[in-house]
Amino acid sequence: MTTDEAMTTPGPGAGVRTAALLERVARLEGAVDAVGSRVPTATSAAVRRALTTVRERLALGADHTVVALVGGTGSGKSSLFNALSGLAFADVGVRRPTTAEPSACVWAHDATALLDWLDVAPDRRIVRESALDGESQADLRGLVLLDLPDHDSVEPAHREVVDRLLPLADLLVWVVDPQKYADDALHAGYLRRLTGRDAAMLVVVNQTDTVPEHARAGLVDDVARLLQADGLPGVAVHAVSARTGEGVRELRRVLADHVAGSTLAEVRAAAEIDGAALLLARDLGSSETAPEELPRAEAVDALADASGLASAVGVVAAGPGRGRTVRAFVEPVQRDRVARLRS
Repeated sequence: MTTDEAMTTPGPGAGVRTAALLERVARLEGAVDAVGSRVPTATSAAVRRALTTVRERLALGADHTVVALVGGTGSGKSSLFNALSGLAFADVGVRRPTTAEPSACVWAHDATALLDWLDVAPDRRIVRESALDGESQADLRGLVLLDLPDHDSVEPAHREVVDRLLPLADLLVWVVDPQKYADDALHAGYLRRLTGRDAAMLVVVNQTDTVPEHARAGLVDDVARLLQADGLPGVAVHAVSARTGEGVRELRRVLADHVAGSTLAEVRAAAEIDGAALLLARDLGSSETAPEELPRAEAVDALADASGLASAVGVVAAGPGRGRTVRAFVEPVQRDRVARLRS
């Protein structure tokens, strides 16, 4: 593998998004090398530092969409985690309150580095897609589904895990139940502090099988009303039952749409690359001048003038006097004048 190939080759957990971003980084690094001393040293150093930071971020991969299931005790989000993954992996029932650790299910891409960074224990990770699945799981390829501890737990350590992981998720799925969806611990403690993140959140009303069918639409409307009051009018509300499977297929399609979109890591990395490129561009021309557009004639005239060529030509043109030999000299051009002409 050549040096250039090593610069653009992603790690084992990377996909096409990470590879494309790494290629942009490599091209910008090549541009910094090419301009050399033509830009200030401080500019080159700042661009290189920014690109090094991007490479470190991309080591985690930009192809993973992190979706976190968040909810209170008894909301059934671990059951929903199992329903979405098709695996009985997350703790449910009476065992649930005993764990302060998140669980993760990964579709296809190796997310080891990312899960290490998220501090998900190795024994609480599972890979959903395998060769036996064929393309049946392709719509969620790249998804990292997290099952977080209960945000209303009496154990402070549980809430600390939730608070640490919330800002790192691409999508927050708040799972509520028909009895406690208006709980102030959720609305005042979390939702009202997340105004502006409407597009990166949705609310799932679980256990709808416990609600009479004629009352379900009213339940969803009431949840939407509370979200409006929280300052989150753009948050979608979905009704599901992890126990019966009702609404799970529709929720899966919503997650697939988010997987198809840009991830938080991708957006951040692209923004940092754009910033580095803009920083370098401030000290460069807006475009490369075509050879035929270069002011060659003006440069020749200026160099001739700087060397005293005009006066030497005049002496030669006057011709030799009686008994004299013409001596005309072209003076050496000073380096600083040449540098100014080149610029």
